[in-house]
Amino acid sequence: MKPLAFVVALALASIIGPVAAETAETPEWRMKATIIEACSCPMFCQCYFNDHPAGHDHGGADVHYCRFNNAFRVDEGHYGDVKLDGTKFWIAGDLGEEFKSWTGSWSVLTFDRATTPEQRKAIEVIAAQLYPVKWGSARTAVGEISWQAGKGNAHALLDGGKTAEVKLRNAPTANTPSEPVVIRNLKYWSTPKNDGFVLMPNEVQAYRTGDKAFETRGTNGFMITFEIDSKSVMKADSKGM
Repeated sequence: MKPLAFVVALALASIIGPVAAETAETPEWRMKATIIEACSCPMFCQCYFNDHPAGHDHGGADVHYCRFNNAFRVDEGHYGDVKLDGTKFWIAGDLGEEFKSWTGSWSVLTFDRATTPEQRKAIEVIAAQLYPVKWGSARTAVGEISWQAGKGNAHALLDGGKTAEVKLRNAPTANTPSEPVVIRNLKYWSTPKNDGFVLMPNEVQAYRTGDKAFETRGTNGFMITFEIDSKSVMKADSKGM
């Protein structure tokens, strides 16, 4: 499934960056959401400190990529008069071999089957603002998303794990025997506010369908709660960020 709105939003993001949100076409919006996130890089995310993702040995060749699964639960939010509280969605993909131009290889945005068409349109627009990446290919889908998180663990499934899965668990150390490490002074993508990166390596993170299927174990993982809204996006855009 390829809703036109998502394709248009991604195209705009790739050409002019975050678009002005408060227009006749795009109403005022806000989202506070929590992500169970994992990728193929080692702990912690390479993209915050390097211009390329980690290398991986493929038959003796060092291949760089960042293949990821991000499972979202919206804590509260709206898009105009469309309520987003409690909705879930999933973004899987590959950020490609370098971060300097933010040209990702591919992405799939999957809506939970319980979302309405109006909610899906809202999520499309906000996702394009959250991740202003120029994707080589991008599509959307619909599936059944389950999402659970506790103290030091988290587990999300797409179609019962048939399509995708992310499972995180705290890895205690001598310095942190029971509590996960939390990084608080780091910005998450386009968001102006977050509650900190709660670091937990993944036991598995996999995308299991199509010709781009992948699976990694013991690599990067974290949870994060962020806030983003149309006013902050417009402000960042006016500063050229």
